[in-house]
Amino acid sequence: MDALTINEAAGTTGWSSRMLRYIERAGLIEPRRSGAGYRLYGAEELQRLRTLRELVGRFDIGLGEIGFAMRLRRDEQLSTAVDAWFEAEPKRPDDVPPADWLRWEQDKHTKLLALAAAPPEPIAAAGTAA
Repeated sequence: MDALTINEAAGTTGWSSRMLRYIERAGLIEPRRSGAGYRLYGAEELQRLRTLRELVGRFDIGLGEIGFAMRLRRDEQLSTAVDAWFEAEPKRPDDVPPADWLRWEQDKHTKLLALAAAPPEPIAAAGTAA
């Protein structure tokens, strides 16, 4: 036997079948497929699943964090944006007096939260005015 089905892999690794599907959707493991489309887990996938569990346990992190770390490695624009955020220093807008900066930031957050909570504008049907 050179590969296990998802249920056999779940029993062997301790990850549930549902979790194995999640790990695949997150792009962390990509099992081969049989001619009928069934997931097949070989020695390579089992090793990656074992070492993934070790990584998660050793550093007390979640699979989502591993997935995000992978995105950082693959998405240069995201990586650059995150690096810029870490390097950025807070700076008061030039037109805001120091004594008003806290209130200005609070107001900005309040407006952004209200905008996010607002229901979306209805989309007009083609050929009609909204």
